This record gives sequence, C-alpha cells and structure tokens, in this order.
Amino acid sequence: MSILHLGLLVLAGVGGGLSGSVAGLASLVTYPALLGVGLAPVAANVTNTVALVAQGSGALLGSRPELVGQRARIRRLAAVSVGGGAAGGLLLLLTPAGSFALVVPWLIAVASFGVLIRPRALTSAGSPGPAPADSRLLEAATFVVAAYGGYFGAAAGVMMLALLMAGTDEPLARSNAAKNVLLGTANAVAAVAFIVFGPVHWEAVVPLGVGLFAGGWLGPRVVRRVPAGPLRLLIALGGIGLAVHLGVDAYG
Repeated sequence: MSILHLGLLVLAGVGGGLSGSVAGLASLVTYPALLGVGLAPVAANVTNTVALVAQGSGALLGSRPELVGQRARIRRLAAVSVGGGAAGGLLLLLTPAGSFALVVPWLIAVASFGVLIRPRALTSAGSPGPAPADSRLLEAATFVVAAYGGYFGAAAGVMMLALLMAGTDEPLARSNAAKNVLLGTANAVAAVAFIVFGPVHWEAVVPLGVGLFAGGWLGPRVVRRVPAGPLRLLIALGGIGLAVHLGVDAYG
C-alpha cells in the first residue's frame, strides 16, 4: 500500500470517526475509502468493522462526562448488544452482504426521521427512563439494531440514536454517548469473528484505525458544544441522504 493510500485512510478515519461519534455515519466515509484503495467489497466491509473498534474506543474516552449516571442502563443494553453483534457478524459470514439491500434504505430513512422528531413511544409519560415493560421492548430493539450493525452497519448509529432518544428521556448528548458505547460493543464482538474467520487487511486497519480513534475522541466534544436542535437536523439529513443513495443503488 502506497504512502498516498495510507494518508487517505488516516484522513478518512478522522472524518469517519467524527461523523460516526456525532451522527453514526462513519461507514459513509470509511467504506468508500477502503474501496478506493483497492479492497473488494466483502474485504472492505470486514476490514472496516475491525477498524471501527478504534472509533468506539476513542468515543468512549471522549464521552465520559455524558456517561455519568447511565451505568446500569448501558450495562444491561451492552449485554444485549454483545448478542446482537455476534449474530450480525455470523450472519455476514454466512450470507451475502447484499441480502438486505432493498430494506436498508427504508430502515435508515425511518431512523433519520426518528432522530428529527424524537418520538416517545417507548417511554412512560413523565418517567425518567423506560418503564419495566418498555425496558424489555428497548432491549429487543437494541438487539436488532446491534445485529444490523454487526451485519451491514450503514447508519446503524442513526438507528441506535433514534432508538435511545425514543426509549429514554436523556438529551441528545447523553443518548449519543450511550449509542457510542452500545454500537462499539456490538462492533467489537463482530470484529472478533472477522479477525478469526474473515479477510481482514491489517495494512488498511492500522492507518484507518488511527484516524478513527482521533475522530471518535473529538466527536463527543462537538456534540457537547453544538446546540441539539441543529445537530439533530444535521444527523437526520445525513441519514436521509445515505438512505437515498443506497435506495438508488438498490432499486436503480
């Protein structure tokens, strides 16, 4: 791999880490970069998943203030995310990556609008968090999103953020911090499976991971300082744009 390719992957990693920890759209930047340096689609998907572990680590370090007081909920949902990530990673190794091509754009679009309007369907009126029955629904939905993240990953962060904002009373910054932990957990589990069984290109993982760690660490600082309303709009527009792009590819 040339010096130019290495530099491109570092820059793509920084951009992907920022967009991933802020808006859940890391793969929108990093996956095309891996294709651009010559990796085949499946190898790029697997390599991208492994490199994204670095973004999750950086985001976790950068999100510590927003994670205070969320330990019990995140611990419970992280255990669910482990199962979802493992299921999604296994599914990717056993089935074609294009199996969900026709459904994914719609899922991303719905999640993007969910971030924008912040529904409260899963939350009891006036409660500080999910009610016991709602908690089970939140856990089930978290498993599904984590499985999707381990399988395909495009805009999984938007989906998880929309879910957490619907299922809790936490503000955007704290929901975003929880999203980073949960998706990072699911992604790490899928990455372990890919390291053992998948075609990981380590010469691409290292530079991409360096950039992803830096971008992931900076992202929570952006969320902390930008007003929630405009940021939610930006996240939603990014997700809708990705949904349109994937929809054109799938249905074109």
